[in-house]
Amino acid sequence: MSKLNSRCWLFVGPTLNGSAPLVNGSGLKILPPVKRGDVERLVLKRRPSVMAIVDGQFHQCLSVGHAEIRLALAKGWQVWGLSSMGAIRACEMKHLGMRGYGEVYQWYCRDEYFRDDEVALMHRPNPPYNAVSEPLIHLRVWLQELVKIRLLSAGQQRALLKQLMSMWFGDRTLARAQAMVLSVIPHRARELDKTLAEFDRFRLKSHDLDNFLREQPWKLGA
Repeated sequence: MSKLNSRCWLFVGPTLNGSAPLVNGSGLKILPPVKRGDVERLVLKRRPSVMAIVDGQFHQCLSVGHAEIRLALAKGWQVWGLSSMGAIRACEMKHLGMRGYGEVYQWYCRDEYFRDDEVALMHRPNPPYNAVSEPLIHLRVWLQELVKIRLLSAGQQRALLKQLMSMWFGDRTLARAQAMVLSVIPHRARELDKTLAEFDRFRLKSHDLDNFLREQPWKLGA
């Protein structure tokens, strides 16, 4: 895109917490987690540019609509989606011109049974929108690691994942997941604690945003 249209409007909330330093001096315009109508208002108010949808609201209001994203695309906006709500919409609308980015997006695209609540979490209502639960996708990757390092068997992993999938997304906290795993391997608490101390490496949503902000793919051309 031309320099004139290179500003990126970023709809983001709790996923930004680990990547906030990358925003400084980047030319990004930070907006709250997107909800129904926000994209349309931006598109009707501003000249075509770039927008990236990361986090979105859905529990307390209507989620961002496909029609308003189509409107943005029709008016010449470059629209990206990643990490969370954005990854879902980008996968759903990839054939209409919305662009997806990152591992979470790829996961949605390759697995038709991957559920929307994999990326859902509860967070505080105001900036910096601190998370109070853990997305299932992060817990899923963590459980995979526990199998890899032989703390869990594949069967134990499947049983634990099934329990987590049956829970309301707001109840999926790291403390609750830890207690569930400890009930299966109570004698491996020290090793389990070590993986929890490094839990940030399992937070795919934040990694995708971090890489997006570093690479700034919207500046590479249309």
